[in-house]
Amino acid sequence: MTERIRRRAVVHGRVQGVYFRGATVDAARQHGVDGWVRNQRDGTVEAVFEGPPAAVLALLDFVRDGPPAARVERVEIAEEPPVGERGFTYR
Repeated sequence: MTERIRRRAVVHGRVQGVYFRGATVDAARQHGVDGWVRNQRDGTVEAVFEGPPAAVLALLDFVRDGPPAARVERVEIAEEPPVGERGFTYR
């Protein structure tokens, strides 16, 4: 079986109301990454990416910039053990 890693990202800045979640779903599906993305009450976006290391790292690079209308100030990233996510969804 292919090695899988899991990372949780919390993205700070102007990241809600700018198609951040939709663009993240599109990017995750394009890279074959499993997990989810959601808006948080504090104005951040939280996402979990699980899959092959190169694909997960590509998604972490994506959220550091986000879609064109976003203004990412910082991203907190945490390593987590894979849990077997399948597909990529909104929460």
